[in-house]
Amino acid sequence: MWYQIFPERFRNGDPSNDPTAEDAGIADYPNWQVSPWTSDWYKPQPWEQDRSNNFYEVVFTRRYGGDVQGMIDRLDYLAALNIDAIYLNPVFDARSSHKYDAATFHHIDHNFGPNPVADRQLIANETNEPATWQWTSADSLFLRFIKAAHRRNIKVILDGVFNHVGTDFWAFRDVRAKGKASPYAHWFVVRAWDDPATPEDEFDYQGFWDLRSMPVFRENEMGLVTGPREYIFAITKRWMDPNNDGDPSDGVDGWRLDALSEMNKEGFWADWCKLVREINPEAYTVGEIWGVANDWLDGTRFDAVMNYPVAYAMRNFFIGGEEKWNATRFDRELIKLRSMYREQTNHVMQVLIDSHDTDRVASMSKNDGERGFDQRANRRNNPNYDPTKPTADDVRTQKMIAAFQAAYVGAPMLYYGDEAGMWGGDDPDCRKPMVWDDLVYQPETYGSVSNYTESDSVRFDATLYAFYQNLFALRRRHPALRAGSFQTLHRDDEKGVYAFRRELGEDVVFAVFNTGTSEASLTLPVERNEQAFQEILRGQHE
Repeated sequence: MWYQIFPERFRNGDPSNDPTAEDAGIADYPNWQVSPWTSDWYKPQPWEQDRSNNFYEVVFTRRYGGDVQGMIDRLDYLAALNIDAIYLNPVFDARSSHKYDAATFHHIDHNFGPNPVADRQLIANETNEPATWQWTSADSLFLRFIKAAHRRNIKVILDGVFNHVGTDFWAFRDVRAKGKASPYAHWFVVRAWDDPATPEDEFDYQGFWDLRSMPVFRENEMGLVTGPREYIFAITKRWMDPNNDGDPSDGVDGWRLDALSEMNKEGFWADWCKLVREINPEAYTVGEIWGVANDWLDGTRFDAVMNYPVAYAMRNFFIGGEEKWNATRFDRELIKLRSMYREQTNHVMQVLIDSHDTDRVASMSKNDGERGFDQRANRRNNPNYDPTKPTADDVRTQKMIAAFQAAYVGAPMLYYGDEAGMWGGDDPDCRKPMVWDDLVYQPETYGSVSNYTESDSVRFDATLYAFYQNLFALRRRHPALRAGSFQTLHRDDEKGVYAFRRELGEDVVFAVFNTGTSEASLTLPVERNEQAFQEILRGQHE
């Protein structure tokens, strides 16, 4: 059972390390300050009102102070939820809240640790040689986090963003300063060099999705070129075996690889995956590919991908979208998707419904209009998107989807806060500060993004948390749900009922889902004369 954490929005465990405007790269914003954790999300902060009346023009400059100490403080919360593994969005040093614009891959963000000022000074005095890399206070605290997670039998994987970096990245800064004379000039795709004889700045380069804030590493037909290739290998070793003693138990347990579809799959990735398995044969590697990815999962590269195609199917069946699928079409799509991968691969795929790149599942359910998955999914892109609190029916749909994730083939993944009752559209609204049971939150109002006049209470949903807790405990108790065979039992297109069977040895689980508005009944095929069956989970129309 996976749990995805967006670190800057998970928990502020140490306010003394909160970022400054300079840290966030927004020193030109007068009166900027870290936003209060429990404040109304859509209400402009005082310093934002001085800048712009457009919520979506200023919200991306917010910081809330989430850090490594906050993750350590809440490990018991995650252990009680019965999760087995944590996927962390990027934690490496970067200016943004999301950290996909890294300044370095060999240090944890200095504002995630206890001594940001000293960490920045230490980093500034390093060379590019791995032998000179030291451990900052943030690095050391992160290693404590790994150790604390491992004590609770929780694995940790990092987000490896090896396609692109930020303009603060140490090698790119050198290129910017020295031009063609930089030893890192060949690391990046430079389209034009600055001519010092002219007043203009002609320097131009390729960015991720043409974003100038994210220069991409250079690739050839075999993937990353010499230079960034060796650097990525070095930081992989650093985080998987921090003390370099051959025992990876003190390091991270794997990697989630960002933007794989933007990169060449030949050469580099096979070599990198080989290195990962040499360091830790039990390490897990999962790629971000939104479509079918069987050519990436041939046994020489990654173990799995984030199974977005199953997420598309779940939304179309349980919620609806551009069209509402019936049970037969849903089942056929699942059969097709499973047939594209080896059986062992299907069992380790991440089965998600939402993430930091989509609207949250509860808001998906509330906004079931004719739109594709992750399309026009917030008020920024869709004036008809409803940002308000999900209804009880929406939450029931969320529970049914969660139950399907837990019962289906693969490993379910939960996006932080879904279990706490959080809602929100696509980025940035899916990245609100985590809702905790020990904090009191301001009501959420919507006047800055809509003409809605109502307000919604924001509080931790203990009932929903208990549902997820029991759901994951159920999966932990039943090996059939983790590694068993899959057999479709029933498809009722008229009533919207879908049922299947999972089996491993003597352990048998039947899963029945009713997406309709009325009760339905079916007969389960009991094959053992003396088999005892027990109802282990039930919900309205589930």
